[in-house]
Amino acid sequence: MGNPLDGVLVVSLEQAVAAPYCSSRLADAGARVIKIERPEGDFARGYDSVVHGESAYFVWLNRGKESLVLNIKDEEDAALLRNILGKADVFIQNLAPGAAARAGLGSDDLRAKNPRLITVDISGYGEEGPYADMKAYDLLVQAETGLSSVTGRPEGPGRVGVSACDISCGMYSYMAVLEALIERDQTGEGSAIRTSLFQGMADWMNVPLLTYDYAEKIPQRVGLNHPSIAPYGAYPTQDGGEILISIQNEREFVRLAGEVLQRPDMPEDEKFCSNEARCANRPALDDIIIGAFTSVARSELTKRLRDAQIAFGEINDVAGLSAHPALRRVQVDSPTGPVAMAAPPATVNGKARDLGPVPGIGDHTDQIRKEFS
Repeated sequence: MGNPLDGVLVVSLEQAVAAPYCSSRLADAGARVIKIERPEGDFARGYDSVVHGESAYFVWLNRGKESLVLNIKDEEDAALLRNILGKADVFIQNLAPGAAARAGLGSDDLRAKNPRLITVDISGYGEEGPYADMKAYDLLVQAETGLSSVTGRPEGPGRVGVSACDISCGMYSYMAVLEALIERDQTGEGSAIRTSLFQGMADWMNVPLLTYDYAEKIPQRVGLNHPSIAPYGAYPTQDGGEILISIQNEREFVRLAGEVLQRPDMPEDEKFCSNEARCANRPALDDIIIGAFTSVARSELTKRLRDAQIAFGEINDVAGLSAHPALRRVQVDSPTGPVAMAAPPATVNGKARDLGPVPGIGDHTDQIRKEFS
């Protein structure tokens, strides 16, 4: 059995995170991905050197690709790129605003020459409006979308600790390409896809946005607690640590109250009889939970939680993730040696796909020039 995207040719004029995320997932699914790089390479290669001399970002997002070094301002190189695009199924770019069009790589022009081509233009804030020409990077967009305002503790906003805006945009781009490939099978025509870091995160922000627009409430920062569900957060334990619990419905709260907190009267109390009531009376609720959690040994507490089928979790750091029994890893080759990283989340028919190696700068340049010249 082959992979679902075997035979699909993707060309990606990309750098950093959002576009490489999209193209790497297409590569994982079997597409041939030709990554266009400057002679100095994608600048993400230089973000860090933690993976035996290579960037963690780069090895994560560029497995399974072919690296072609081109100067798109050079006529010979530009002609080679046009030849490749004439046979491509997908073209992805996340250059600075307007740069692709100035280089003759505008979506409309490319699709006029190759109507089956699917183009993906990734920007910071979209291609229209007053922010269209603004440069955008992940943390800037975290701030602009309000994500940082709902992240952190009450004392001040915080950054989500991974590149959430880049990743969400890359995920939406990947999904849109898959939809466009399905549609092309039906119509024979490609599609022009536009995505942005801002709009990707704006979608993730819909709950706080709707809360503000329709209830005139601005969600507050509550640290390791949920702003609109209670109890759903971290509570101290007798040994000085913390356990995070999550209650999603009234059946679970009845079990928590009776079997864990040993307060079966709580669900009948008007202060705790619904999620909205519990949120309104959070300090009183927290006092009861903290009192119960710190009154018994941690082993007894976790036994009660398990027996009551209450969702709970440890508050790990990255070292905890690295040793976590649920973590699946996959090994990927790189120019400086094998890299063990977190595996793609989905398995199909119980199997994980073999992932291609991370390329060195220009590893495939000579081969691709011969093939497409």
